[in-house]
Amino acid sequence: MGMTSSQKPSLRFWQRVARALASITGWTLVDNRPPVEKYILIGAPHTTNWDLYTALVVMLGLGIRPRWVGKEALFNGWQGPIMRFLGGIPVKRGVSQNFVAQTVEKINASDELVITIAPEGTRKRADYWKSGFYYIALGANVPIAMGFVDYPAKTCGVGGYFTPTGDIEADMKILADFYTGIHGKYPENQGPVRIRPRV
Repeated sequence: MGMTSSQKPSLRFWQRVARALASITGWTLVDNRPPVEKYILIGAPHTTNWDLYTALVVMLGLGIRPRWVGKEALFNGWQGPIMRFLGGIPVKRGVSQNFVAQTVEKINASDELVITIAPEGTRKRADYWKSGFYYIALGANVPIAMGFVDYPAKTCGVGGYFTPTGDIEADMKILADFYTGIHGKYPENQGPVRIRPRV
């Protein structure tokens, strides 16, 4: 969840730890989040498993509780409490269930919720981004915050945000312009910032 005036002491403690860790390792945190408590936080480029640990430091350093959406099966049995502790939100997947619509409902039912999504969907080079993040933000009428990790510059955080208009080509250009010049740990694994054209 986003940081608020009633932020829990445990989160404030880990925020200080994360900021200290970033400083010790030479990373600069950028904080240009939306001034609201609900939004979609995308993370790119995603070129290595190390991005996960860097992202956790970023989110904790900014006072954001990481939340993510996963299929309901991941939350069954003994692993369910662990997945929820790690910020997981279960949704059903199937012909009669719509992933985007369910996530929109979760956002609408919450007072504070920041959902993190890696739109590339893989750490290998992808020709297209997955579009779910866009339609979730559009359906819930919440901003898209642009999280990033620039390894050469050792800079990471949230570099800006915008509220999707429904003109997906224009909105994707905002994202493409922002991520131009930002390089992952393995730049050869980065693909273009675009989504697959609808037929």
